[in-house]
Amino acid sequence: MSGFLIISIMADDRPGLVETLSHIIRENEGSWLESRMSHLAGKFAGIVQVQVNDNKKQSLTEALMLLKDQNWLITIEESLPTQQKNKPNAKLNIVGNDRPGIVSDVSQVLAKLGVNVLELNTQFESAAMSAEALFKTQADIQTPANADLDDVRDALENISNDLMVELKSV
Repeated sequence: MSGFLIISIMADDRPGLVETLSHIIRENEGSWLESRMSHLAGKFAGIVQVQVNDNKKQSLTEALMLLKDQNWLITIEESLPTQQKNKPNAKLNIVGNDRPGIVSDVSQVLAKLGVNVLELNTQFESAAMSAEALFKTQADIQTPANADLDDVRDALENISNDLMVELKSV
């Protein structure tokens, strides 16, 4: 019988991190199913879903925990197999002047409307002409069946008069 693990990692970015992680998973007969990984501010962070036989789960966990000796931050959680994957039904893009609390404001509106954020990417950029700080976000979201995308867009645009919101069904 096999089980599923969710492994989250963070370490100082350097070549070979993914290879180290994948090698340990392979050596313990695990199967790398899904992952999201990224470099950010000199760190490399990620989350990986692994399927592994129950008789190898302990050895995989022990081998992964040894990475802490190399200054990795690592957590391992058992998970259930996903019966039905949450699939996005819309893509959200927002651009506006950056300010403290903007992510909190956006996420609060989405939560109040029952919108599930499945993937979120944010970035800070300087505007081309003015060099003002711009907030940009791209998200895959799942709206409730009865939600109107125009209502979601309007609620987000009401946060601030400088936000440009694009919301498209997928």
